[in-house]
Amino acid sequence: MGKRFVVVLAHPLQNSLCGHLTKLAASLIAEAGHDLHIVDLYERDFDPRLTSSERQSYYASEYDCRAVAEDAESLQTADVLVLIFPTWWFGLPAILKGWIDRVFVPGIAYHHAPDFGRMVPKLTQLQACLAITTLGSPWWIDWFIMFRPVRRVLSRAIIGPCAPGARFSMLSFYDTEKITAGRLAAFETTLKQKMQELI
Repeated sequence: MGKRFVVVLAHPLQNSLCGHLTKLAASLIAEAGHDLHIVDLYERDFDPRLTSSERQSYYASEYDCRAVAEDAESLQTADVLVLIFPTWWFGLPAILKGWIDRVFVPGIAYHHAPDFGRMVPKLTQLQACLAITTLGSPWWIDWFIMFRPVRRVLSRAIIGPCAPGARFSMLSFYDTEKITAGRLAAFETTLKQKMQELI
């Protein structure tokens, strides 16, 4: 039986590098015969703002996820989650951060502990999460000056607590403002190799 891949794209331009990498990843998943669901946040005009009803129900007996029910179902049924986005100001794009705020919620991604201690994970079916990001900065700034903040937040604060059984990996394409055909081809090869591990 094939896996269910959910690919979340967070870039406003269809002809962007992120868009190109999304098409490449999607083609590899489809060619392998797996179930593929693409969530293009900008194309959908996804509202990243947590609603008052959602926040009000955060500690209620049942969380109000009606407005994001389709996304919640996609997350809960995903075997592999692929996030594709640009890193802006060494953080997630607002639309992706908002998607996480509204979908990685109580009853969907985790349960509150009775004493509000460590969260109880709910995404036990998730086998892997791959984050693919583009950065204008060189690699050494991300690694040695900023200490890879996006990777730390995704792996330790989001995927780790909600899906502790999932393997987290991240591919970062640096210096994208100085992109060359050779560097793009090399990154595409790396992406293909990583996707083969997941497929």
